[in-house]
Amino acid sequence: MAAHNELGKLGEAAAQALLKQKGHEIVVCNYRFGRAEIDIISKENGILIFTEVKTRSSEAFGYPEESVDRKKIRLMKEAAEEYMYQTGHEGELRFDIVSVLISKSKTEVHHIEDAFFHEDENY
Repeated sequence: MAAHNELGKLGEAAAQALLKQKGHEIVVCNYRFGRAEIDIISKENGILIFTEVKTRSSEAFGYPEESVDRKKIRLMKEAAEEYMYQTGHEGELRFDIVSVLISKSKTEVHHIEDAFFHEDENY
């Protein structure tokens, strides 16, 4: 497996651990719809949460969460709508980002709740 794939898997595992620690019930990981993928779908207090996990080994090219661009957000929204249609979910939803920075000396995990809104047409 390529090093960047391995780093991504470590980041997703760290993100899942953090979300579970915060009381999230992990429902699905790596949900795919067309060209879109949602890394983690979880529930917390009845809210369906779609989470993008971004992992980097350094801040040389910026913080991991800065790489979630408009295209990624649009694809996540499309996949979230399909997931809700397939499961019949009509309740509250939220989009989060978990930023993971893994270096040789430490791992930093930062959870950004409500990173963007479903209704925001700018994306």
